[in-house]
Amino acid sequence: MNVVDVVVVGAGFAGLGMAGALRRAGRDDVVIIERAGDVGGTWRDNTYPGVACDVPAHLYSYAAHPHAGWSQTFAEGHEIQQYLRDVAAGVSDRLRLHTPLMGAEWDAETSVWTIDTGAETLRARSLVLACGRLTEPHVPVIPGLESFPGPLFHSARWDHDVDLTGKRVAVVGTGASAVQLVPELAQRAAHVTLFQRTPAWIVPRGGGEIPEAERERLAQNPGALARLRAQLYAEGEARFASRSGDPAASAAARDAALAHLHAHVADPALRAALTPDYAFGCKRVLLSDAFYPAVASDRVTLEPTALDRVDGATLTAASGRQHQADVLVLATGFASTQQPYADLVRGEDGTLAEHWSTGMTSFGSTVVAGFPNLFVLNGPNASLGHNSAVLMMEEQAAYVVRALAERDRRADRVLRVRPEAEAAYTEEIAAAAASTPWMTGGCRNWYVDERSGRLTLLWPGTVQAFHERLTGTDGSEFEPVHSPVRG
Repeated sequence: MNVVDVVVVGAGFAGLGMAGALRRAGRDDVVIIERAGDVGGTWRDNTYPGVACDVPAHLYSYAAHPHAGWSQTFAEGHEIQQYLRDVAAGVSDRLRLHTPLMGAEWDAETSVWTIDTGAETLRARSLVLACGRLTEPHVPVIPGLESFPGPLFHSARWDHDVDLTGKRVAVVGTGASAVQLVPELAQRAAHVTLFQRTPAWIVPRGGGEIPEAERERLAQNPGALARLRAQLYAEGEARFASRSGDPAASAAARDAALAHLHAHVADPALRAALTPDYAFGCKRVLLSDAFYPAVASDRVTLEPTALDRVDGATLTAASGRQHQADVLVLATGFASTQQPYADLVRGEDGTLAEHWSTGMTSFGSTVVAGFPNLFVLNGPNASLGHNSAVLMMEEQAAYVVRALAERDRRADRVLRVRPEAEAAYTEEIAAAAASTPWMTGGCRNWYVDERSGRLTLLWPGTVQAFHERLTGTDGSEFEPVHSPVRG
């Protein structure tokens, strides 16, 4: 059986970015497997009304594939999906759709990964997991949920066959998806009931349509496009201060969020229900100009407590209040801290799920002790709360390319992460996060693993700091080379 140099799992932003980086480095012995019938990851799966990115589009794109034609400051999902299809055309000869990861195991005798896709078995010297962290919808355990008689679906699995006209729609959750979704539903449905467990800090979104003349100017002037991207990057990096707990920056951002709330919600009681009681930045900060006006309108009822139980079409909140609904939408997030692929990947001493039983750990947010020649993108401590996640994926992809060069210099072509290096990196993350709002802000968030109380999703620093951390590695994170290749 042929051995492929690198198998990449997933064809979303991380996987396509990784494949492109490998190709630019002259590595063409690559196979990308994707379980779905199209590329795009979260932008393929999330098609709910109003879905868009909250990072400016010119920065939420690859540096190697700048795009001048974005129609809006904050691109809608379908436009991002088309962008990823266009990028995928450059690696289409390496892409296998409808090819899921069913299992992967390190073969110690041959020093290769054996990858089961159901239809065939692949063997690879290195394996890159680019499976995404927001892929499997989280469905909360709510007594009686199965008794709901009408359409019931998660926001990430939107049922477009359901006509919402004249319907009473209930939405559970007030996170990023709900904030985009509710204003759209308010225009379509007869009425919307919104179950809010915890209010979010919401700041003005701004932006809007990009005029055709501006798009043409950027297309004809690559330097102007590069300067715009640099400006957006700098603005994003500046937001780290307010998200991470800098007193002055956090206070200013909190004041801006409260002013935004007061400007759109006149009712004091409703305003109080929408005001968070935790530190700014503790949860993901949301961007919207439409959410507060929608909730303040007579087309939306805010239920400021969680959905407690379901009895047919009657929805009972934790407050005891009851609401009637014809359609129930769960905007309840994803299985983020416990990655679904972790049970499928077996290294030298067990599965990733076992290794991560108290929360994800790694070195460099990319490599894991006990899993030779394995790389994880967009996994442990690789998310951001202040800037474009694509920037982090690009830094990880560059690290993988450098690590593969190190692998090829070794006689056995094997990279084993030193457990001490992973432990030290984990402590480094914990120390950097200890005083931030993510740990001390008085909220529950999806950045922290409840099993250990550790910050396992976010990188507690700037993109520049991540770049410096990864480019500053010298290979000492791996077990030493005993028999170097002689040229």
